[in-house]
Amino acid sequence: MGGLATNVTALHLRNCIDGAWIDATGNDAFEDSDPATGELIATATKSNVEDVRQAVEAARRAADGWRLTPAPKRGEILYRAGELMLRRKEELAREMTREMGKVLAEARGDIQEGIDMTYYCAGEGRRQFGDVVPAELPDKWAMSMRQPLGVVAAITPWNFPFAIPTWKLMPALVLGNTVVFKPASDTPLMAVRLVEILMEAGLPKGVLNLVLGPGAVLGDALVSHPGVDLVSFTGSSETGAHIGELGGRLLKRVSCELGGKNAIVVMDDADLDLALDGIVWSAFGTSGQRCTAASRVIADRAIVAQLTDRLVARAKKLRLGPGLDEKNTDVGPVISRSALEKVHSYVGIGEREGATVAAGGRVATEGALAKGFFHEPTVLVDVKPNMRVAQEEIFGPVVSVIETGSLEEAVRVVNSTKYGLSCSIYTRDVNDAFRFMRDAETGLVYVNAGTIGAEIQLPFGGTKSTGNGHREAGRAALDVYSEWKSIYVDFSGRLQRAQMEP
Repeated sequence: MGGLATNVTALHLRNCIDGAWIDATGNDAFEDSDPATGELIATATKSNVEDVRQAVEAARRAADGWRLTPAPKRGEILYRAGELMLRRKEELAREMTREMGKVLAEARGDIQEGIDMTYYCAGEGRRQFGDVVPAELPDKWAMSMRQPLGVVAAITPWNFPFAIPTWKLMPALVLGNTVVFKPASDTPLMAVRLVEILMEAGLPKGVLNLVLGPGAVLGDALVSHPGVDLVSFTGSSETGAHIGELGGRLLKRVSCELGGKNAIVVMDDADLDLALDGIVWSAFGTSGQRCTAASRVIADRAIVAQLTDRLVARAKKLRLGPGLDEKNTDVGPVISRSALEKVHSYVGIGEREGATVAAGGRVATEGALAKGFFHEPTVLVDVKPNMRVAQEEIFGPVVSVIETGSLEEAVRVVNSTKYGLSCSIYTRDVNDAFRFMRDAETGLVYVNAGTIGAEIQLPFGGTKSTGNGHREAGRAALDVYSEWKSIYVDFSGRLQRAQMEP
């Protein structure tokens, strides 16, 4: 992989600080294992607060040089990085499947999304448009431009270990910021691979720094460090609230993309074959470990029985297994034992509240599956909108079916949770579709498609507890990673007082 971090081929992953691949100061390490087999993939250096300090200082030293590098030149580096990703797509996808478990086809999609984002942001090297507007006074020029914030702390999750880091790193870098990158400790290998690629593409030393290790220690250190100007975080709503509170005390800019409790509405006129395809993909893709995963199916009572029977039959046919086994695996493992225990606990919670397990509901414990963290694709029925399984984010292959009697009732159920990321509706009625698009309180709305499948050229994010108002991807990302500067040039040669001249 370019030979920049030969430590990786020796299965020991190191930090990258000021352009050098080094171990953490404490000489501690943690293990990176395959969630499908339990096999050790690598060891990784375990960073501490001192390593964060060094990374931030390196980023600050590099800030002026990178800020003053012409934006088109910054974009050219990103274009080269995108080309390297494209050439290594298959190798990267296979490493991702081993590290976090998603089936290989999905891992390829994860890498492709990173490629798309890298190319998209590279183009901003020649855009980043500001405005020239008429001034109200004669012989005066008025315009606005973007400028970088400074040092960005990018804290990313494990479920999209390549794509989501590119959502943060690429706009930050092309806008002239330097970065300290803290990936999830479950997926350090993919983070190292991404940094290797950017270094090989020509990124100057210190512009991008990588620290590996536990989120609780490193996250708090990054958020509270006075040298960090923006914290960009993707993860749970609880952690996002903590980061927001800590950053708010310091008047620090914080951008959070958090949880979801996404719903698919199926009306009585829907194409049920199409709806089933969307439900199965949205509920069980990535083993339900997406912030946009469909955790609720809200079905009209005229078709709920038929839809449920067919959904149960589909769920029972899905095959668990290692994600690298493309011919025999439909659903891979969840990320860890603690995640498996959390997912399975919700099956019991649902039953105690009155729900019924119609499919799945068990941890896989037979044969080779016992070595990994596999949970059967699960369908819960007899679910009411106020049950915990219908309100709380499960983040696993569990979907609840809720019966409703009208579009208005379905919309109320969609909006009844504290989250507002993604939702969808299946209907042939254009009027119902537009009412749903208008009334759904989510940042993403799909019509006749599932709740997953966002594209990088539009804003990504949600409402309520799903985030704090910022958006990733698309042009909206530029507003997160840059500051507006308004500039006035008076060439009249005399004092002119705005709003006071006749």
